[in-house]
Amino acid sequence: MHQIKNQNKQQQHVPVLLGEVLQYLDPQTGESYLDLTAGYGGHAAAIIERTGSLTQATLVDRDANAIRELQQRFGEAGLDLRHQDFLGASQQLVAEGRTFDLILADLGVSSPHLNQAERGFSFADPGPLDMRMDQSQSLTADHIVNRFTERELMELLREYGEEPKAAKVARLIVEARPLKTTDQLAKVVAKAWPGHSRVHPATRTFQALRIAVNDELNLLEQSIPLWLQLLAPGGRIAIISFHSLEDRLVKAALKAASGDRFDAELRELTKRPVTASPQELVFNPRARSAKLRAAVKIKTNTG
Repeated sequence: MHQIKNQNKQQQHVPVLLGEVLQYLDPQTGESYLDLTAGYGGHAAAIIERTGSLTQATLVDRDANAIRELQQRFGEAGLDLRHQDFLGASQQLVAEGRTFDLILADLGVSSPHLNQAERGFSFADPGPLDMRMDQSQSLTADHIVNRFTERELMELLREYGEEPKAAKVARLIVEARPLKTTDQLAKVVAKAWPGHSRVHPATRTFQALRIAVNDELNLLEQSIPLWLQLLAPGGRIAIISFHSLEDRLVKAALKAASGDRFDAELRELTKRPVTASPQELVFNPRARSAKLRAAVKIKTNTG
């Protein structure tokens, strides 16, 4: 099979729940594979190694940097590589009449994004208020932070960040404008939570902004039904989410398509979300919030 390159840059991102993904997807030789959030190719490399075929793999990512890395890592030998968000790619694949034996969606932000201060996803280092997965789009976190009304900010923080002090945080942000860097914003938010410990209080605000900038929940809600259409009979799907809002959508969608009834489309492989082992958390602490849900498409009897 085509040799997959192993470059240092890819080691920046450790794929979460890799053993569990392989367990539930159970890739077999010759099976077709769709990775809707391929990122830097960690999961994809392990799955393609088992299926043995790049030509049967379709890798999707909305980030241009990730697409460049995937091209370098896998080469051009028959790989279907798509620079799109997963909704656009899913719609196109459905229109093409495609189906896949294996479908994976890892909804997390990759480590390279978090580690690059200039992308603005993290407040660990000062960076611009950006947070765009697709850097060709116009909406940024800067626009939301500095242009939204106090009420709009409050509603966004409450809905997407599940921030208990949404009203206070929104007021502090408006009073501190203009805010231009991630560390400035984090310091302002921290004022709403004096004496905080463990999890930084800005975490929920950054989550809310990232979801809003990238329209994550709307894309996910519209995409899951398409993923089930794209799944071949007997095919397996695994979805990894990183916060309760995503997990609720995934749980509800899989449950609605499964269950003990004659028209069930799926059989759930995970009755409750699978989380990272203590061993994984030692070397990959970002896996702490990851939740994996998986299902198999029921084969119907045609006669």
